[in-house]
Amino acid sequence: MNSRLQQFLPWFVVGLLALFPLLENTFYMQLLTKVLIMAIFAMSLDLLVGYTGLVSFGHAAYFGLAGYALALMVPKYEAVSLWWSLPAAIGVCALFALVTGMLVLRTRGIYFIMVTLAFAQMLFFVFHDTKLGGGSDGAYIYVKPAMKLGDFEMANLEKPAQFYWLALFLMAATYLLLRRVLGSSFGRALLGIKVNEHRMRALGFPVFRYQLASFTLSGSLAGIAGYLAAVQYGFGNPEILSWHQSGAVLMMGILGGMGTLYGSVIGAGAFVLLQEVLSNQAWFGAAAKHWQLAMGIFIMLVALYMPQGLAGLAQKFRGKPATEGADE
Repeated sequence: MNSRLQQFLPWFVVGLLALFPLLENTFYMQLLTKVLIMAIFAMSLDLLVGYTGLVSFGHAAYFGLAGYALALMVPKYEAVSLWWSLPAAIGVCALFALVTGMLVLRTRGIYFIMVTLAFAQMLFFVFHDTKLGGGSDGAYIYVKPAMKLGDFEMANLEKPAQFYWLALFLMAATYLLLRRVLGSSFGRALLGIKVNEHRMRALGFPVFRYQLASFTLSGSLAGIAGYLAAVQYGFGNPEILSWHQSGAVLMMGILGGMGTLYGSVIGAGAFVLLQEVLSNQAWFGAAAKHWQLAMGIFIMLVALYMPQGLAGLAQKFRGKPATEGADE
């Protein structure tokens, strides 16, 4: 595929998505908003797993923490400003990722996976077993954040179309940021560490610092997704911190293809849409209650017959199997 077309295609797709609210179908608009939010979440994990080579099973900690941070910042029946609440939620996630990263990055392999899971579960029980986050019921957000400059209202997030455009903008901004990061010398160093950590250390690269920076950035971006999810659903509860959520976003990455940012977007879309279809009782009746079984079988088949995920099909079309961070 022509290189100019490769660069133009993602923004053409974004342009088409920006026109979607013109169809005025609220259900599908909200469903697509969920896809955009999950795409940010999946891309944040792909930075860690696909490019840094660190498999985390506790990534939901940052997703859920941002949602709770927003819920705790919002006055009960008043709107909080998005201009300071979003950076504050991201900052909380960045700080937590920095602290936990300094500890978990001292482990490797299965121990790293288990320690990340342990930190996520600790956070789960903090909000589940205390009054801080409303216990098992969670914390509610009665009024969505306000986007105002003085008295001028830039957007009303209570309106599904305007919230959709915000989610689309942040998804595109996240994609662009990660492309820039991964195309830099920092990104190439991360890929080198993933391939051969010991050789990179022997060459004089501060491996721990690179991994910590990646871990912190990954947690921060997951915070953006968690913030948006809390705004969309109007609450945060302990389930968004659970290992199920970490497993779901990991499956999105596997489904789409690790090590390609657009693969994370494809995987998030495929996972959310498949979940919606397979859990539809009107179509599948009582079997819809067991949609996880069908989803698991589908992901197993993708892993067996398409090791590069659904993005592998796009890579074959492009005619080269290179990772996105290296060629863009």
